[in-house]
Amino acid sequence: MNELVLNSESLNSVLEDKIISREDIVEIYQNSKINSKELFSTAQKLRQRFKNDSVTFSKKAFFNIVNLCKDTCSYCTYKAEPNENKISLMSKQEIKQLLSLAKKYRCVEALFVTGERPEQKYQEAKEWLKENGFRSTAEYLAHASELAIEEGLFPHTNAGNLNHDELKELQKTNVSMGIMLENVSERLTKKDMPHYLAASKRPQARLEVLENTGRLKIPMTTGILVGIGETPIEVIDSIIAIKKLQEKYGNIQEVIIQNFQPKQDTKMKNFPPANENYFKIIVALTRIIMPKMNIQIPPNLSPNSYQSFLSLGINDWGGISPLTPDYVNPEFSWPEIKKVEQNSKNAGFELKCRFPIYPEFFSFIGKELRGKMKDIEDEEGLVRKEYWK
Repeated sequence: MNELVLNSESLNSVLEDKIISREDIVEIYQNSKINSKELFSTAQKLRQRFKNDSVTFSKKAFFNIVNLCKDTCSYCTYKAEPNENKISLMSKQEIKQLLSLAKKYRCVEALFVTGERPEQKYQEAKEWLKENGFRSTAEYLAHASELAIEEGLFPHTNAGNLNHDELKELQKTNVSMGIMLENVSERLTKKDMPHYLAASKRPQARLEVLENTGRLKIPMTTGILVGIGETPIEVIDSIIAIKKLQEKYGNIQEVIIQNFQPKQDTKMKNFPPANENYFKIIVALTRIIMPKMNIQIPPNLSPNSYQSFLSLGINDWGGISPLTPDYVNPEFSWPEIKKVEQNSKNAGFELKCRFPIYPEFFSFIGKELRGKMKDIEDEEGLVRKEYWK
């Protein structure tokens, strides 16, 4: 497909499936600040070439297993302290009840989220685990994942920096897992920066987890957080780091580009939200850097404009729940799935429901897990329309 119609040589190279350098990417970014039209149209052409005219989502229930966390990020409202009303310590019974309800709502994904190794900091977390019969959060997650599979839901776990053995154990029951890289900048871990009190967010720690998932061949969701005080170059380097991991291991199934929104009960409450045009440029750049990747933005974090991102190269909305809130961004409720479908249609795209694992990664999971998907699967490897609607 030859489309040499652009002023930018680098963008023409991308459309010719040629590899471009970091310097080229930086130059594309600098040019797009003056005029983003060529970048946006190139991103859209690549998206059409590799992803057709559908946009996917995962119908999920969000299991806020434990929100005690040994780290502190200055923008996070998810973490609770033991004396706070928002604390969540889900018992086995509560997990079973929510699984049963999720099944009634015809959710497909059980999203299991926890704070970073809460038992290392909080006696309350140790006692909660002991009451439920476990020594670690990771052990409890393995049990919860088994319960989900029994109920006919498919687990996707996001529990911070799990080690190799924990990942290997969870791989038995999780069709995919997630960890946000957020950013590769060491600068963001320095004093007065957002990751200063969050050891698990140090770039090397996050990259090591992603390396381990690559070696284990676990389908992974990762991504970056945009607007937390990073520079555009740090964003570009973060996307390139994800691209390198994908080239090495081939296990990264999707990249989330998440825009920062300030939270009232955090240190960064007066920090401005990510500028929308800057955010759109970063989204389109991600498609340029990784032309074949599944790229998503959370629709609830851009409630008035999310559908406009369909013309910038995205092909997925991530998980949307008809049942549970977004505990990480509680002030931003999920849009109704019907509304998302209508907005996608108005933009020229058909909304389809996927499993927490994309069809092109089915070969990464065991026969038993794969077999359990057949009941609700269509000929494209997506969820049958009559099931999720």
